[in-house]
Amino acid sequence: MSTDGNKKQFWKRNAAKVPGSIQHVYGAQHPPFDPLLHANLIKAGNKPPPATPGKPKKATTFQEFESITSDAWDVGDDDDELLAMAAQNLNIEVVMETANKVIENHSKQQERQRQDDTTELEQREEDTQEEVVEDEEEYEEEEEDRVGEGDVTSPEVSFASQSSPYTDGRLVKSHSEAPIGSPKDAAGERAALHRQRSLPHRPPVIPLVARMADQNTSGTPAMTEREASRLDKFKQLLAGPNTDLEELRKLSWSGIPRQVRPITWKLLSGYLPANAERRDSVLQRKRQEYFGFIQQYYDSRNDEHHQDTYRQIHIDIPRTNPLIPLFQQASVQEIFERILFIWAIRHPASGYVQGINDLVTPFFVVYVFEYIEEEVENFDVSSLQEEALRNIEADSFWCMSKLLDGIQDNYTFAQPGIQRKVKALEELVSRIDESVHRHMQQYEVEYLQFAFRWMNNLLMRELPLRCTIRLWDTYQAEPEGFSHFHLYVCAAFLVRWRKEILEERDFQGLMILLQNLPTMHWGNEEVSVLLAEAYRLKFAFADAPNHYKR
Repeated sequence: MSTDGNKKQFWKRNAAKVPGSIQHVYGAQHPPFDPLLHANLIKAGNKPPPATPGKPKKATTFQEFESITSDAWDVGDDDDELLAMAAQNLNIEVVMETANKVIENHSKQQERQRQDDTTELEQREEDTQEEVVEDEEEYEEEEEDRVGEGDVTSPEVSFASQSSPYTDGRLVKSHSEAPIGSPKDAAGERAALHRQRSLPHRPPVIPLVARMADQNTSGTPAMTEREASRLDKFKQLLAGPNTDLEELRKLSWSGIPRQVRPITWKLLSGYLPANAERRDSVLQRKRQEYFGFIQQYYDSRNDEHHQDTYRQIHIDIPRTNPLIPLFQQASVQEIFERILFIWAIRHPASGYVQGINDLVTPFFVVYVFEYIEEEVENFDVSSLQEEALRNIEADSFWCMSKLLDGIQDNYTFAQPGIQRKVKALEELVSRIDESVHRHMQQYEVEYLQFAFRWMNNLLMRELPLRCTIRLWDTYQAEPEGFSHFHLYVCAAFLVRWRKEILEERDFQGLMILLQNLPTMHWGNEEVSVLLAEAYRLKFAFADAPNHYKR
């Protein structure tokens, strides 16, 4: 099938899943993911394809392309060494050697984990087989007892007639309607039914992608001796009368313990001063200032010149992290609406743009942790005192504002910041992995079709929220982390999937892969390795323009 044919099938299959038109709010444009577009995504405007075969014409401007495209280290002791070097003017060979060391260490750990998983799986299979044998013997004894008592009712009928939360709800009335299988299959089914009936009813399980606890996928204990030592270092540094922000950045680069993350984020973002004596007065003043904005502006949300902004925010908020019950609470959604509306009013050059709603969530979660000990996914925020909720709201607003101040050109008219970063990503990938770059070109996949979302949402749609929070630890510790270092993280993230990318042999397969990368089970280890690779790329290319450009 031709590339154009694959594109048509891809957009038709995904047509029902996504919203439609480009949103215009305060002049800023964000092209939503819209598969109901012309099949040829890389041609300019809406011109029909040429009659003669040939290479499609590329879009000449970002606006033309935008109108036709879709919306698109706690691994080991080595990361401390890597962190210490991050603040110095380093020899590139030393940097690469250290980053390679971290990645190699991670690979060894992954191999050991795979071996352990294989051994555990084999043991489970043996245990399961023993249970099946025991259940078969028990069943035979029960069958003999029934026959002796004159009860010849089929156990399959009696089991099927009972409603169970673990079955699909269908009733099997007789053997004639039951599926025909071997005696061994029947015995296995009976054993499974027996075990199911003995199990207690389980509450709904939150998908792993929605869990926000700091965790490693290998199941490492929540607090190791090394992690406890790092926490003590943070506490000692934060306890002084004047916090050394450079030391705090160095320490935070490889991750911040949950217990001190709220105060550390506020300091690194510039929201709080380094001087400990001034912090309480600054917090009080900034929180009062925010709620002064609420009194001044929020009632105007239904005015004619603001209602489009508020309407778009009101539509987008329920879509924010729909798998996490916390964000579906009415009080939380009201908080987000106020934060986003006030920010839009105070930044008319960009206003509200779809995607900014995602950027509130990490701050909100981190600052909720300042007041609770339990996990936050199902936490009822109405159980917090009103003052605590107001503090969380104001702090989230100011820290999100600090973040957006550094990347606001991502959201102004035509989004020139994203335009430049996507182009830079394409250039960078062409230098670090030419095979992946040429593969994308061969199947006419444009970087803007998938990387727009990576830049617009800072990879939040590609990673679980727990991974985003860990990623932002480093972004806040890194100079220009959100505006500059993020480019190298995106490059490392794309090349991380080179094997899967090169296995796809058509446009449709590549787009589906790149918009649904399998990161559900990622934890701190994977994010740390990603950051190590991004760190290496930054030092190899950031100050070496001859390496960067062709």
